[in-house]
Amino acid sequence: MRARICHSHPVFPCPDIRRTAAYYRDVLGFTVVEYLDAAEPHICLYRDGVEIILTQAKADRSFVLPNHELYGYGCDAYLITDEQAALQQEFMDKGARIVRPLHKTDYHNREFVLEDIDGRWLGFGIKEEGQAQRNTGKSGEALEQ
Repeated sequence: MRARICHSHPVFPCPDIRRTAAYYRDVLGFTVVEYLDAAEPHICLYRDGVEIILTQAKADRSFVLPNHELYGYGCDAYLITDEQAALQQEFMDKGARIVRPLHKTDYHNREFVLEDIDGRWLGFGIKEEGQAQRNTGKSGEALEQ
């Protein structure tokens, strides 16, 4: 039997860790738990079954370089939800910047994307019902394991 990977927690370096944590709390509804006196200071953000870890960027880094700026596309984290419309509305009501409103992608996800206070793009979505949920390559063929 192969060992299983259970969860993933994105780790986001931040130019101002407390400012970023306040945004995730006030706009996105996360609970904030600080571990700033730890050997590796960080803040954990929790909402439902999701955890995001914030770290303080080096003093000479006053900005974040998100994937969409560095590579031309892509989210910095993708969170799975089957309540996209309600979640998008909740975030909009609290002032979140939606960069891609709820839509169906060409890879069969129903998703929306927002930009956080540091410029990162967070995708919220799920495969449409009836679509294979598997690792696929460019052509849609399953990747070898």
